[in-house]
Amino acid sequence: MIPKTKTTLTVFALAMLITVSIDSIRNLPATALFGNALIFFFIAAAIGFLIPTALVSAELSSTWINEGGIYHWVRMAFGEKVAFLAVWLQWVNTMVWYPTILSFIAGTASFLFDPELAQNKVYLVSIILSLFWLLTILNLKGLKTSARFASFCAVVGMLMPMGVIILLFLLWLLGGKPLQLHITVHNFLPHFNQMESWISITAIVTSFLGMELATVHIRSIKGAQRKFPRALFISVIIIATTMIMGSLAIAFVLPPKQINLVKGVMQIFVNFFRAYHLSFMIPVSVVMLLLGSIGGMINWMISPVKGLMQAAERGYLPRYFQKENKHGVPGHLLIIQAFLVSLICMVFLLMPTVNSSYWLLTDLSTELYMLMYILMFFSALVIHYKFRDHVKLFVIPGGTCGKWLTCVAGILACCITFVVGFFPPEGIEVGGSIQYSLLFTAGIFIMLLPILFFYGYRKLKDL
Repeated sequence: MIPKTKTTLTVFALAMLITVSIDSIRNLPATALFGNALIFFFIAAAIGFLIPTALVSAELSSTWINEGGIYHWVRMAFGEKVAFLAVWLQWVNTMVWYPTILSFIAGTASFLFDPELAQNKVYLVSIILSLFWLLTILNLKGLKTSARFASFCAVVGMLMPMGVIILLFLLWLLGGKPLQLHITVHNFLPHFNQMESWISITAIVTSFLGMELATVHIRSIKGAQRKFPRALFISVIIIATTMIMGSLAIAFVLPPKQINLVKGVMQIFVNFFRAYHLSFMIPVSVVMLLLGSIGGMINWMISPVKGLMQAAERGYLPRYFQKENKHGVPGHLLIIQAFLVSLICMVFLLMPTVNSSYWLLTDLSTELYMLMYILMFFSALVIHYKFRDHVKLFVIPGGTCGKWLTCVAGILACCITFVVGFFPPEGIEVGGSIQYSLLFTAGIFIMLLPILFFYGYRKLKDL
């Protein structure tokens, strides 16, 4: 089903839609925890994951005019059953991701009233539920409305605060103020014999998830085949630069034991503003961070649902879920999604601390997403041979060797991230490693189990 009218979005608007989906200030505290080795891991993650994901997404999104996104790509390579698995992994990972970004928003908002509220589970759950339902209503208004709002939020709520953090950090360095890190040639490289070094990968790769999300809109945007590759590369440059510099700012200024995963960004703003007698800027920074985080959720809420809609159109979901409203939005799926997120966010009431809840949900979301990315990279290799003569507006540099190098690097990064995800980091109370492992494994199992039901539904429908 191809829309009769297509939305006109500029390359900049697309780049901002992609950037605000990935480049989140909320990820900075988690990556800053890993100290001296974070530069190495950011570079490694960019080369092994971010760039390969962008290259593959750019080529695949420029190959077909009428379809885009993970469901279509995997279907062209492996068929509809594997494609449904891929799009399910993309969608269900967001179910456990939403509470983490919403908890960051709630933690940031607490600085307008009482920063201690960030550790109050009831407060967090209340804000999470209220905000998610409000954003669901906004997404029901259609892509053009949500994309404009996301672009505004990207500039005001993400790029500007990132710029402020980096600028104040440089002033901190030039002013000779005390530093918590002292990076040397000796400690630049991580100690690979220590599990903590490998766990760093999970937090940093998590910072780069979602590059392919916006490509699901290719059939709804004019000139998308030309615009997407350009927008993707603009996003890579912005994301890599701001994430590395922003993480270093927190790691250099705040002692590791004082970094809080939910309110760590506000900690660094408060620290900077008080040091330079700019405390009046604290409420302004709170509002900007709230806008950036809310804007970042726009694409995450609608794109996976649009991908699931592609599977619904091919019979994997009941006809009820195939309906779109007058704005071309799968409204029924969005409403169901909101109900499911409301249930999952209750994990904040089960874990011993807010930090442990935040890490468990982030880790679980990353594990599910890694499985999807593995399917995406394998699909790119299969499509290369299966549709060798198909016209592409963008091709991964280096021909066949370049494609294999890109995809193998991405697959290896995903596999490493998946394996180390089963080990909790030190310094975060998870109620014991056995409890963590049981909750973590059960979470993965529960999120994958519904696939069997939908496979059975499709089989019965075809009888």
